[in-house]
Amino acid sequence: MSDPSDLPEPDRVDGAPHPRDTLRLFGQAQAEAAFLSAFTGGRLHHGWLVTGPRGVGKATFAWRAARFLLATPDTEPDGLFGAPPPPATLDVAPDHPVARRMAALSEPRLLLIRRGANDKGDRLMAQIGVDEVRKLRGFLGLSAADGGRRAVIVDAADEMNPSAANAILKVLEEPPPRTTLFLVSHQPAGLLPTIRSRCRTLPLSALAPADVSAALAQAGHDPGPDAARLAMLSAGSAGEAIRLLAADGLPLWDRLTRLIATAPSLDRSEAARLSDDIARGGDAAFDLMIRLTGLILSRLARTGAGLPPDAPEPWLARLSPGPQAARAWAEAEAALISRARRGRTVNLDPAALVLDMLLKLNDTAAAHAVSQAAR
Repeated sequence: MSDPSDLPEPDRVDGAPHPRDTLRLFGQAQAEAAFLSAFTGGRLHHGWLVTGPRGVGKATFAWRAARFLLATPDTEPDGLFGAPPPPATLDVAPDHPVARRMAALSEPRLLLIRRGANDKGDRLMAQIGVDEVRKLRGFLGLSAADGGRRAVIVDAADEMNPSAANAILKVLEEPPPRTTLFLVSHQPAGLLPTIRSRCRTLPLSALAPADVSAALAQAGHDPGPDAARLAMLSAGSAGEAIRLLAADGLPLWDRLTRLIATAPSLDRSEAARLSDDIARGGDAAFDLMIRLTGLILSRLARTGAGLPPDAPEPWLARLSPGPQAARAWAEAEAALISRARRGRTVNLDPAALVLDMLLKLNDTAAAHAVSQAAR
């Protein structure tokens, strides 16, 4: 049997530190202020549903908030000096004993629920099973040594199977005293309505370009002159920006946009070479190609609808000159991306799938683009 400790952590982005080791959170001041207001006002909810796009800091927020709760003592007014001022930030010093224990996953008042290893210990489970959630029984059955708070982080709540979700719901329905649950969710609409109704939802937003750059620097990446493009391609997600850097996404984006800019006279030789290169790159390259193609199609649809992207390019307006073209590109995005993904699930040739997608994109351009001569 393999050693489960050798498996990657399911709640960590490759190329970035784990959220428990990410002490600063960028671009989410509003969410932090809302949590602090609830804490200082005595309205701290027992369940927090932390939502938003992937990679914008939801897990980092959950760890920051849990660290803050476990490190901040209850204070009573001093007869001479009165109550101390309320905390103004969720910051906890890295050398604080709670921070050190949480970094080592040895804090007894914190429980992390995430996908575990399978029975053989050689790979991660696809979902969070009920056995992971049942760890709550023992955790909540122990009395805190100092009578203090407890915190539970579920990352990600979307990955719970039905039995696990029902087990979490029971805890939310009868919340134990002085225990706060943080449920990280990328797609909250997929959770049980009863789970959503028993939590306070705290939405986190996409990051501004400067915050994406700051988050990348904290993770040890220097985007340099590509910072603005990374922020655009990642849709304000630091996690996605790190994935793009790790997968050489920017060179692929440049190559892809140069090719599509030739539509409707697509350079078919280059399209074939690109398709072959993607196939040689394996599933990761195929997934990246699909994501970037979907982004181009979305930008085309927005351009035709009068909502040009932050960095418009002349070929976008030429290929999508108005509302009719915008509808066609929106339909193409849904159809082509879905077709490519379905084909991959049944093991169709990835080079053929990519080439077919590019040629159908060229057909859409032929039907709706303004000719170079007309411009």
